[in-house]
Amino acid sequence: MNDQDQRPVYMDHAATTFMKPEVLAAMAPYFSRHFGNPSSIYRFSRESREGVEEARTRVATALGAGPEEIFFCAGGSEADNWAIKGVASALRKRGGHIVTSAIEHHAVLHTCRALEKQGFSVTYLPVDEYGRVDPGEVEDAITDRTILVSVMTANNEIGTVQPVAAIGKVAHDHGVLFHTDAVQAVGAVPIDVDEMGIDLLSLSGHKFYGPKGTGALYIRRGTRIENLIHGGGQERGRRAGTENVPGIVGLGKAIELATADIEGHNRRIAAMRDRLIRGVLGSIPDTRLNGHPKQRLPNNANFSFRYVEGESILLLLDARGICASTGSACSSASLEPSHVLLATGLAPEEAHGSLRLTLGDANTEDDVDYVLSVLPEVIGRLRQISPLTPTCARIPEVD
Repeated sequence: MNDQDQRPVYMDHAATTFMKPEVLAAMAPYFSRHFGNPSSIYRFSRESREGVEEARTRVATALGAGPEEIFFCAGGSEADNWAIKGVASALRKRGGHIVTSAIEHHAVLHTCRALEKQGFSVTYLPVDEYGRVDPGEVEDAITDRTILVSVMTANNEIGTVQPVAAIGKVAHDHGVLFHTDAVQAVGAVPIDVDEMGIDLLSLSGHKFYGPKGTGALYIRRGTRIENLIHGGGQERGRRAGTENVPGIVGLGKAIELATADIEGHNRRIAAMRDRLIRGVLGSIPDTRLNGHPKQRLPNNANFSFRYVEGESILLLLDARGICASTGSACSSASLEPSHVLLATGLAPEEAHGSLRLTLGDANTEDDVDYVLSVLPEVIGRLRQISPLTPTCARIPEVD
């Protein structure tokens, strides 16, 4: 290989996406011309407030909700914290039991751990080898003290899409609230909060080509939930703090674009994903596809390569201009194997050899070809020097 072979290929859209030009254009006036505080009463403020309310309507439309059920916040982690801690605080006298899954994002898992220290009890449901939660196990876990079920719509590492509507029905049949972390799903999975039995839903703008530091929590009308941040009367008294008006406007525009043609978008992205998966599995032996083979996000391909370390794969791919990850960007500083992969039954050494490739709107068939030309060589090189590789499993380097 030489430097001339390098070309930039970004395949880490599950970590974050670029911001679309239309989103940036929608935000621009709110950095300068429409700078008023939306809580004030004069003209400049009304312009800002109108921008916020238009964005609220766009988010509500994307979810099949009402605008009065959308509350803006600083991102998916805050939305997850608010949903779980808010319900736990409001319904503590009714019961202190929460049901979730073992493969949730740390924004959910660490929030539940914090509540356990306050006396709440949490059931962490197992998943099958593909990372799917069984609605029957959700039902079995619910007790008279259960106040909330929280199961993500789609997993951020392996892309598995959960049977959300079935889980929501189980929760409602038992009079229990249902929250879903839809941070990875919005823009890729059609969402209708009524049809899916969702009471609370978390989303984050930068996952669907919007700005970072923006998010929203859907709260079904009449849901009992305490505030997470106290202070002024913004967001109808539910979330204090001066609104990030440009960010909210950008989030609204981004979700409108992301949900305008989900089926068409998914067909194009999924075709590239499937060719990528076939190419990797067909060219590199001792490789496993992680996640569900069909019920998965259209842009997600997650592999485990035996005998190699994921971090080494990333470094060699980066040297060839390919941006990827081993799993959640929020856990990139951790040396521990992925809790998601361990939950699907992988041994720690297999989980350490994982690679997540997530495609996006700017990727092309040429990008897929390039990754398929580079990755076998990278894995081959690492296996040649790995003490874990049995002689019979070593593959020759590609010239």
